[in-house]
Amino acid sequence: MRLLFGKSILALGLAAGMSTAAFATQGVTDTEVVIGSNGDLSGIFAAFNVGAIKAAQNMFDEINAEGGIHGRQIRFVVEDHGYQVPRAVQNFNKLVNSDQVFAMILNLGTPHNIAGFQIMEPKQVANIGPLTSARQMLEGDITYKYSGFAAYYDGLRAGIKMLAEEGGDEVANICSMYLPSDFGLEVHEAAVDEAAELGLNFAGETTHRPDEQDFVGAVTRLRELDCDIIATGVGVRQTIIALGTAKRLGWNDVKFIGSSAGFNTAIAKVEGGVTEGYYAAAGWADHEERMDNPEVRAWAEAYQQKNGEPAGTAAILGHGAATTLVRALEAAGPDLTAESFKDAMESLEYTDVISGDIPVSYGPDDHQGGATIVISKIEGGMWREVGRIDPTAE
Repeated sequence: MRLLFGKSILALGLAAGMSTAAFATQGVTDTEVVIGSNGDLSGIFAAFNVGAIKAAQNMFDEINAEGGIHGRQIRFVVEDHGYQVPRAVQNFNKLVNSDQVFAMILNLGTPHNIAGFQIMEPKQVANIGPLTSARQMLEGDITYKYSGFAAYYDGLRAGIKMLAEEGGDEVANICSMYLPSDFGLEVHEAAVDEAAELGLNFAGETTHRPDEQDFVGAVTRLRELDCDIIATGVGVRQTIIALGTAKRLGWNDVKFIGSSAGFNTAIAKVEGGVTEGYYAAAGWADHEERMDNPEVRAWAEAYQQKNGEPAGTAAILGHGAATTLVRALEAAGPDLTAESFKDAMESLEYTDVISGDIPVSYGPDDHQGGATIVISKIEGGMWREVGRIDPTAE
């Protein structure tokens, strides 16, 4: 009986070890690695997600055509949650537990990613370059969390400070308009905190539903509050409507500034100058005014040829996240596990030329890839860089 009992314990121990190994190599075979993405392809931030996914798929197609990474083809599985958290949770369950993805990139939405962490982390699925720059992406245990660029909070504070300093004595009141979600609240908090830091008055805010389309009341209220700078944390189309409403009401002596969630080509390309003068503080720069760089031009032209449309700010994000993933897969070597991938991620250090010569690096205690803040303004229907803060240069 003792011998049989001992054998049973040994068998259980071996089984447990095999189970741990299986978790560590989920989504990996000798010929394939499965990568997932759970984003908004049909909701209020589709203008970000669609281009990002196309850019990432372009890179994966090119790599697969050349033989893959260490003999493995990248299979990219993409789901659409339409900016709805319940659908996002369903998608995370499918991708992690059914599709058995090894890692995920470009997951869009702050509350959506937060909900997804509970599903990804137990299976050691890394979350790389999410399409949200919320501080929550690196809160708590960061083992499987890797953000791409500077946080909304840091970017907006830097942008508001720049605008306030430029305005001098003309600037007295800071305001905000935002979705009352984790994303919007971070935008709002940045405005409140920077106003306090500068000794200015935070005059008030308006909150909005994700499907809201009428901003006359909100803009009128903010105008009555005599806002000089307004931080925006709403959807892409909503940003356009709000800016257009302010112009239609003749309110031209106010400055609107968004986070990286407002740094979108669709906003810059609105006809009739509706969005001219809008600012955004993001972790990367647009490529349009950098087309004299051969590498940037080659990338933009290849994207246009492959997708039949011009590359935009979202495509830059997709390229950046895919680049980080690919570099880590290469550095992890043929024996790809969650642990070898983590070690590889934490060894990365490179300059992202397509994103605007942004220094990118990860380490054991630092899972934020880029810290640079680029402040851009819409002029002549395109984003133009008007300020840059590079903490790595200090």
